Amino acid sequence: MRVAFAADHAGAAFKDELLVRLDRAGLGHDLIDLGGDGSDPGDDYPDFAERLGLAVQRGEADRGILVCGSGVGASVAANKIRGIRAAVCHDTYSAHQGVEHDDMNVLALGARVIGPEPAFEIVVAFVGAAFSGEPRHRRRLDKVNAIEATHGPTPRPASG
Repeated sequence: MRVAFAADHAGAAFKDELLVRLDRAGLGHDLIDLGGDGSDPGDDYPDFAERLGLAVQRGEADRGILVCGSGVGASVAANKIRGIRAAVCHDTYSAHQGVEHDDMNVLALGARVIGPEPAFEIVVAFVGAAFSGEPRHRRRLDKVNAIEATHGPTPRPASG
């Protein structure tokens, strides 16, 4: 499996640590680093979420892992890209269940929320899971895809 990684300034060091750990684990995945080295505080999560989301959308990666401070902003931004199903998961159950039931293709993690050991376990659960294809899950995914096709992401001004 080709797994792309990207991070903003707040998640870059955490992303790098996860890449090293996954590579050492020898799970056989092709790991793609799409950037974010932490050197520029102007490296904002939407830029890296877009880069990673487009790589998944175009088939350059099968799945993606985004890291920002909380994981929230990265998942919000990634979900603006058609075909991307991103979620913040800070436990292994949500990470594998999100793939098995919802065909989640992008995992978002918060470098300021979770430690490296649980994050590694979550990443392993995410990349090791497969969409079940069960009729009830396919039916629900079809409904999600219909919402996306009908409404799609539309620009909305910031609150306040």
